[in-house]
Amino acid sequence: MEQNRCEAPDGCSSDNEEDHNPNDLKDDVLEGLTMPLLTEEKMRRKLQFFFMNPIEKWQAKKRFPYKFMIQVIKIILVTLQLCLFANNRYTHINYTWDNRVTFSHLFLNGWDSSREINSYPPSAGPLAIYKREEFFQTIEYALDAYVNLNDTIGPYSYPNENNTVTPLVLCLYKYKKGIIFGFNESYVFDSTIEEECFNITKELRAAQYFEDEEFSFSAIIRAVLSFSIKTVNFKGAGPMTPPDCYRFDIAINFDNRDHDGQMLLSLDAEPVRLICKGDIHYVLENKIDRVLTSLLNVLVIIICTVSFVLCSRALWRAQQLKVITNNFFKVNYRRELNDCDKTEFLNMWYIMIIVNDVLIIIGSGIKEQIEHSHFTANQWNIGSVFLGTGNMLVWFGVLRYLGFFKTYNVVILTLKKAAPKVARFSLCALIIYAGYTFCGWLVLGPYHMKFRSLTTTSECLFALVNGDDMFATFSIMDDKSPMLWWFSRIYLYTFISVYIYVVLSLFIAVIMDAYDTIKVYYNRGFPKSDLQAFIGDTLWEEVSSGLYRSDSSGSLDGLLQDLCCCCKKLHKSYSSLSNSRASLRNNVSSTGIPV
Repeated sequence: MEQNRCEAPDGCSSDNEEDHNPNDLKDDVLEGLTMPLLTEEKMRRKLQFFFMNPIEKWQAKKRFPYKFMIQVIKIILVTLQLCLFANNRYTHINYTWDNRVTFSHLFLNGWDSSREINSYPPSAGPLAIYKREEFFQTIEYALDAYVNLNDTIGPYSYPNENNTVTPLVLCLYKYKKGIIFGFNESYVFDSTIEEECFNITKELRAAQYFEDEEFSFSAIIRAVLSFSIKTVNFKGAGPMTPPDCYRFDIAINFDNRDHDGQMLLSLDAEPVRLICKGDIHYVLENKIDRVLTSLLNVLVIIICTVSFVLCSRALWRAQQLKVITNNFFKVNYRRELNDCDKTEFLNMWYIMIIVNDVLIIIGSGIKEQIEHSHFTANQWNIGSVFLGTGNMLVWFGVLRYLGFFKTYNVVILTLKKAAPKVARFSLCALIIYAGYTFCGWLVLGPYHMKFRSLTTTSECLFALVNGDDMFATFSIMDDKSPMLWWFSRIYLYTFISVYIYVVLSLFIAVIMDAYDTIKVYYNRGFPKSDLQAFIGDTLWEEVSSGLYRSDSSGSLDGLLQDLCCCCKKLHKSYSSLSNSRASLRNNVSSTGIPV
């Protein structure tokens, strides 16, 4: 395992060389200071142990792989937590959506069941009103349904404490002046937007209410009719959760921004969880199940915090070992580690673990807040994003442990090898894609429903790249403009030809080239950098022989000792190495060789 210095690529003198240069004396002095404590063999063993996988480290020093076991436990706990949260979130979202559909049937004039299903292309046109009377009829329809709320099947109540009808609030957002005289092409217009709100009650009909008001539809930008309803949800009840109390803030939106004679109608229902109070009788013999959900959240936060600390510490120690190794190379080989070798000390898997720990800790906190306090639908969505992304990265981390086996490491090595070429190739392909996107949005947008916005244009083109919905994209194009009809054909044919037959083929070729290179490396051996050549191969017999157990100390803990005085008793074995490095720094001026 001993490596001769003459093998260094910078051509250092060998041990048998008789000629000496003027700096030999300084080299001998410096070597006398370093080599008794930091020999090549000792440095090599430290690096070999650092780059071992957890199983080899366990075999080498008989230390329990606690970091590995923490990751295994974390995978189990966060997956269990995600399953419970996903089930509760599905129940919540399904419940709120069903209530929104119910409110649409109750309070929207002209709503029918065909609008409950999202289909493409849409099975029905937009729900809208076109006459003045329809505007007032829509308000009166919602008011009548709200007054007769007790006739509904749903267990709905009014928001006040005595359960009496409260006024509906109609807010108008309109221009300060917006009067049109079309007969002589003139108008009076002031673009200042004003908000005016009215209370609508059953005693006064909407049309009568606005008789004395200066009410011009040409000036209205939008109108919002809002009211609230309270209810209790029994469906979510069970051994894990009791029934929930909700308030739905309902808003009927009248959209007249385009001023095209069509005022669009829509209904939103925002759920707000309330603390149930009053006379509550919830029979639950075994309340320990609800405690277990909180206990699971606490355990996940604790295990992720421990994982975060351990991985952060490992990254810090790796950077300290990089400094020590770099100094060793400068002293012994008159050169530093190259950039590629320095990146070997930055473990991207640990960075990914730290990121998913942070995400899961935040998501678990939101989940605990949702289960025990007020929340809105937005908190459900934010919590699901944090927990879902964190869990995804946790499972990605399993690839790190599969990568310790040759047969499973091909995917990781291929992606790593192909990543730079794929990035450069994707940049060029993205530029072409952006050109097609902007062109399609501008030219085809008014005539094709898939190109109405920049987002839908990009989604349509991406679907075409994957061979999805091609015939529909061709056939939906409006033929009102023959020139643009022919342009759409040329545009779509060229895009499909360029991306499916050229870009995708080249993309696959880049990946396959990297895969073929990795296969050759497996057969003939992987090229070794200077650092890997210095470390050499680690034999299994040496790992299990106990050689590394005698070298339980390492340069890393010495550096931690310099940073944290309280660690001195825990890291005694590294003190000599730390002191030697300090003496080297003090003798730099006398030797003239940078350390």
